[in-house]
Amino acid sequence: HEEEVVADLHKPRPYTPSPWGDFFLNHNPCTQSQCLAMKHMATIKKERVRKIILDTKSSSDLVVKMELIDTLERIGVAYHYREDINEILCDMHGDGQGIGDDLHMRAMRFYLLRKHGYHTSQDVFLKFRDDQGNFASNDLDSLLALYNAAYLRVRGEEVLDDAVVFTKSRLQCMLEHLDPRLVEEVQCTLETPHFRRVERVETRRYIPVYEKKATRDEHILEFSKLDFNILQTLYCQELKALTIWWKDFQAQTDLQFARDRMVEIHFWMLGVVYEPQYSYSRIMLTKLVIFVSLFDDLYDNYSTTEESNIFTAALERWDEEAVEQFPAYLKALYINILNTTNVIDEELKHQKNMHTGLAKKMVIDIAKSYHAEVKWRDEHYIPTSVEEHLQISVRTSACMQIISLVFISMGDITTSEVLEWASTYPKIIECVCIVGRIGNDMVSHEREQLSEHVASTVQTCTKEHGIMVVEANEKLKVIIEEAWMDIVHECLHREYPMTLLEKATDLARTMDFMYKREDAYTLSFSLKDTLTSLYVNFI
Repeated sequence: HEEEVVADLHKPRPYTPSPWGDFFLNHNPCTQSQCLAMKHMATIKKERVRKIILDTKSSSDLVVKMELIDTLERIGVAYHYREDINEILCDMHGDGQGIGDDLHMRAMRFYLLRKHGYHTSQDVFLKFRDDQGNFASNDLDSLLALYNAAYLRVRGEEVLDDAVVFTKSRLQCMLEHLDPRLVEEVQCTLETPHFRRVERVETRRYIPVYEKKATRDEHILEFSKLDFNILQTLYCQELKALTIWWKDFQAQTDLQFARDRMVEIHFWMLGVVYEPQYSYSRIMLTKLVIFVSLFDDLYDNYSTTEESNIFTAALERWDEEAVEQFPAYLKALYINILNTTNVIDEELKHQKNMHTGLAKKMVIDIAKSYHAEVKWRDEHYIPTSVEEHLQISVRTSACMQIISLVFISMGDITTSEVLEWASTYPKIIECVCIVGRIGNDMVSHEREQLSEHVASTVQTCTKEHGIMVVEANEKLKVIIEEAWMDIVHECLHREYPMTLLEKATDLARTMDFMYKREDAYTLSFSLKDTLTSLYVNFI
């Protein structure tokens, strides 16, 4: 019987191959001279846009200021002007005048302030409600702005809870009467409110939308296109280097048990650190998160209990000699993981990064977390509650490790105290993990339970409440919503710099995107169009 179990576990997994293969070895979006010309033009356009910002900054027109910030953020160039934008927001926080009783502008101010960690009260919306508690508006722009603002709620904010329900219902009713272009905008907003969108994906979507606006500014439009194309060229250089490394890794290692998703992981990390100065960070993170994915596939439904035990114990000792006791398929995998991680730590040391050694610690941590779930798998154990499940399973989302590795790329702002704080799974990181863990389980539950697999939060929820999967998913959606509320709460209380909290929130956004409709990471052909628009097609 034991031999049958091992044989069943060791069957190659029927994952779809990578849609990309060697594509990025030879893909160059532009020639070197074209790239230099774009950079030169972008430098000119960047300063013209800066002049627009400075002129707006000195203006007393609050509406113009808000519309400019919203445009710069959605079109993807706000990261060039963070200090100027923060100064405008700081002034705006102290000045609520100049908007009057315009719901659209009240909602936009609320949205921008809360998004950037400035507290502002939900009571600003009370004057727009009638005696039944409904919001007195049929204006599309006002409803969209209120919908987006309301998703920056924290627990117990009933005015915003009501605003979500009201605007969702009203917008859905309006869909059949709208112009097709507006329908797309409304549907996109109903699916994902602005606060939860992945920045680069929204940039790629919004540039053509902005281009059609009669009120567009040509300098902002041109700069956004140039900036997008310059970053795309950089991302493709990274993917070329990663493809060379990954092909070499695959050639030396038996990976028939694993998903081949290198490009998708680069996109995942890009959702968190897209700015040009984080190029090395994206490469490092992609390699290390590939190891997370390999561990997931190895521990979850391929390795035997004994193999899991010896593999984890050896990793904890970081012992090359231990490879002698491994089965053949694990030997090269183990050595290659050790070698790559050691090289990353050497590179960090060469960069004078004061957190050298963290990559190794993170690899060991995540392996131990997956190993803890093997006992559940072997005993067919279903936790008694979702809460019990999450005590272990939030750790296998790897969000804490990813966030910590992002933090060490961010310079002096990341102290040892910050990393110590992150390692304790504080509320914001716990909530990012919950968004990822439950989101993943809801879209992959049916497929995963067809094989020997760890019980999901969906199974646990059905058992805990004695309900069907459909009902369990509704309960789990509430937990995800509460996690988002707590993320907003932590950003408003700013115990640590907003720059760091924003990166943690960015990871929640990519998790939400990956698991919005299906397990897009495993079923990666569903991401092909998105990735083509980000990596292949120039604007």
